[in-house]
Amino acid sequence: MTLQDGPLVARVTTFGGALQDVRLEGLKHSLTVGSPDISAYEGPLGHCGTIMGPVANRIAGARARIDGIEYRFEKNFLNAHTLHGGGGAFHKRVWDLVDHSDRHATLVLVAPDGEGGFPGTRRVEARFETAGRSLSLTLTARTDAPTILNLANHSYWRLGEASTTGGHVLQVHADRYLPGDPETTIPTGEIADVADTRFDYRGGRTLRDGADGLLDTNFCLSDSRQPLREVARLTGPDAMMVMASTEPGLQVFDGHILGYPDRRTNDGFAPVPYCGLALEAQFWPNAPHEPGFPDITLRPDQDWRQVTKWTFET
Repeated sequence: MTLQDGPLVARVTTFGGALQDVRLEGLKHSLTVGSPDISAYEGPLGHCGTIMGPVANRIAGARARIDGIEYRFEKNFLNAHTLHGGGGAFHKRVWDLVDHSDRHATLVLVAPDGEGGFPGTRRVEARFETAGRSLSLTLTARTDAPTILNLANHSYWRLGEASTTGGHVLQVHADRYLPGDPETTIPTGEIADVADTRFDYRGGRTLRDGADGLLDTNFCLSDSRQPLREVARLTGPDAMMVMASTEPGLQVFDGHILGYPDRRTNDGFAPVPYCGLALEAQFWPNAPHEPGFPDITLRPDQDWRQVTKWTFET
């Protein structure tokens, strides 16, 4: 589906609820990493623009307790942990298109009780909408039994014609971050101050294609969901993107794994390492094991709602 209401054009696909392509009038290249080949999303590009769930990011030990009951999930990360929902992953499913117009599309996914080990029949709705130079994604969810839920759009962004995001300037409005275990990147439980560390992006830092070390880190924007507010800015050679969200965390991933010479992006080139930067608005990772982190439990009497908005300028 192609969505447009002004100079911004977005393409959305039902496979994975993916934001497949984003283009701005006056620029010849796509602003996000995606492919015209849907089969690519079934393989190595499965995380490009898709919706991560039921629990984005990591769950240590592939298990969690919900109301005193332990649930076990697929070990799909280092043979010990769960990443992006494991066997119940939303980005591997075909979503139903239930409503659309020239400027919006609404997708729905119903996840049955027990899929991937997660309890509750969960109904998730994703509404993409364009307005001028902005694109918004509103995610809502309900469950019929207590469960855990943490959704995130996993788009990779590149705002120039060069093959990588090297030289882009990233600004993140966060005073704190979550240090990760060196082997697993799972948060240690510490909530650290970004001051005097390489994770201080408050004033903007230039990306250098991994030269400063791995960037696969959750930045703590707040301790709970907030009204929609600016959380980050990414400035490239050709455009600037302002990202706003309601979520308490922003996972920043440098895209070093994106070297796929046998695939083609929307611009016709093979993805290379660091060809996109993922900015994933979400709750903090591994929350079920960290009582000091914002809670991701969802109960039948609760309405779950996340809003993310991207605005672009040349």
